[in-house]
Amino acid sequence: MKYYLIVGEASGDLHASRLMLSLRQYDPDAEFRFFGGDLMTRAGGTRVKHYRELAYMGFVPVLLHLPVIFRNMKMCKADIVRWKPDVVILVDYPGFNLSIAKFVKKNTDIPVYYYISPKIWAWKEWRIKAIKRDVKEMFSILPFEVSFYEKKHNYKIHYVGNPTAEEVDNFRHVYTETKDEFCQRNGLSAKPIIAILAGSRRQEIKDNLPSMLEAARHFADYQMVIAAAPSITESYYKKFLGDSEAKMVKTQTYELLAHSTAALVTSGTATLETALLNVPQVVCYETPVPKLIRFAFKHIIKVRFISLVNLIADKEIVQELLADRFSVRNIADELYRILPGQPGRDRMLADYQLVRTQLGNATAPDNAARIMVGKLSGRQLDGPTD
Repeated sequence: MKYYLIVGEASGDLHASRLMLSLRQYDPDAEFRFFGGDLMTRAGGTRVKHYRELAYMGFVPVLLHLPVIFRNMKMCKADIVRWKPDVVILVDYPGFNLSIAKFVKKNTDIPVYYYISPKIWAWKEWRIKAIKRDVKEMFSILPFEVSFYEKKHNYKIHYVGNPTAEEVDNFRHVYTETKDEFCQRNGLSAKPIIAILAGSRRQEIKDNLPSMLEAARHFADYQMVIAAAPSITESYYKKFLGDSEAKMVKTQTYELLAHSTAALVTSGTATLETALLNVPQVVCYETPVPKLIRFAFKHIIKVRFISLVNLIADKEIVQELLADRFSVRNIADELYRILPGQPGRDRMLADYQLVRTQLGNATAPDNAARIMVGKLSGRQLDGPTD
């Protein structure tokens, strides 16, 4: 069968590439055409556009690039019609992908599948109308989305498991390096480590890293090690280091966390990775106009939490220092509370097990591929029950 996939960022490229490999297990003759990245290209098929040509973040960049965005969207729609795939598979990236879904539903008989739901439960919940109208099958990687879609909006979805949980489990099974070996290899001292994960985008790093480093100064018995994002240069980080003695490691986030005593983490998938690697953490997220953001959380934004850890558990496991709670003093206080010998540490580690249980043990791309190929072919395929 022919599969047309569309992603708009690096994480989508990763998840879609693994889905493509899984689809081939169930459909050895699978053909792929896609808007995607390097990982999808390695998985095989024809790349029409790289996601870097699609991804613009923030109101002003989007506004400035509207002609390019509309041109890419028009090209994508025409390419789908010309190639006539058996299915269009969208991966997150709702601003672009929901427009494609609407076009495909209105102008073709091609079914639209969505792998990794857009986070409409937090923002723009009105998009549920478009999803129910245009998306034939939704494949979720977050267990709490089942209740949101099925109970609140009467729209059945498939929870297929969480790829991050699988990736962390795989890492833990094969990683054998000791802390001494890790520190020696990376030029670190023998002190216990506090990991700093300040985000993957320049603006996040600019906003969060200085306060994280300042808070860390209070803990002289520890060394601070920054997990540098792959796409950010070392020179960019150095702008914010000042006279800090913090070190950096790159493309070694799991290895760093495996040997860390605690972590300061900017919200995102990193909060879940940190929890699954059993590292107590403080979530730090600086925002502009903090009082306005706090008002939005009380009256506009539809969720109580920003971290995946707390969202999955539906309770406050990790402290979320955002908006008016974000300060050097608060970061230092909460970090102290989760260090060895402090009462918050054992409680957080125990609560992490609830998160792992909620995620389950299904292999997300395999489970999604099995369901997709089964529905498209009309055959019942062996595998975990949906």
